[in-house]
Amino acid sequence: MSRQLSILIFIIFAFVNSYANAGDDGKLKLNENKNGYKEIGDCFEKVNRGIFAFNQTLDKIIFKPLAKGYRMFPQPIRSGTSNALSNIGNVVTIPNNVLQGQFKDAGLNSARFVINSTLGIAGIFDVASYYGLKKRDKEDYGQTLGVWGAGPGCYFVLPVLGPTTVRDSIGSVVNIIGGDAWYNVTVANDTQYFSEADYYASRLLSGVDFRAKNLESFDSLENSSVDLYASVRSLYLQDRYRKIRNIDKTTDTLSDDDWEELDTQ
Repeated sequence: MSRQLSILIFIIFAFVNSYANAGDDGKLKLNENKNGYKEIGDCFEKVNRGIFAFNQTLDKIIFKPLAKGYRMFPQPIRSGTSNALSNIGNVVTIPNNVLQGQFKDAGLNSARFVINSTLGIAGIFDVASYYGLKKRDKEDYGQTLGVWGAGPGCYFVLPVLGPTTVRDSIGSVVNIIGGDAWYNVTVANDTQYFSEADYYASRLLSGVDFRAKNLESFDSLENSSVDLYASVRSLYLQDRYRKIRNIDKTTDTLSDDDWEELDTQ
């Protein structure tokens, strides 16, 4: 299985890298600015805009009301939920730290995971930070492919899941195939303590938690943007560029935690 996965990653790497550097013959076009950031092609813009509009409608009907309801819970409950979700995320971050050669971060995140999963009661309490092990940046397989040299490929928008690129969507597939321990113990395998519902509930709760943190920021972005679709696209791509290169700088209206957590101050 590991050999097959390695072959699959190699093929994907070759495909994405060649696709990302294609000419402007309808496939892709890259424009590099003075900071080194490359605007990548929006190859399916008409379709993307339609899906984006669908996602916006879904957000107004479902996710925004859920986020407002979630905000009614006391702050300690919301903080504990965020901590637990962040702790689960380490099962993806740690192997990507290793794949990117970030061995110090891999060790720190492993220590944080062990401490917070035990002393922190399944990550509800961030005990590791109390001991000086501060939270590190999240890593994923899309970032790893970027560090390895794979180009982003075309930008596109997924229903519900939102913005992505060819490279990042492939990274998500690799994650599901074998890189997410949380997925493996809940969905891929029958275990005594967890079920598929636990995985999907955590994903849904993660989305609601993120949306609740950014109610005002999204409203501000929507009100100030002439073209909201283009603004979200630009923010997403710039932040992915920053994260892949580990640039310790906030991208435009983005916070240092995640592209999703907007800071419009």
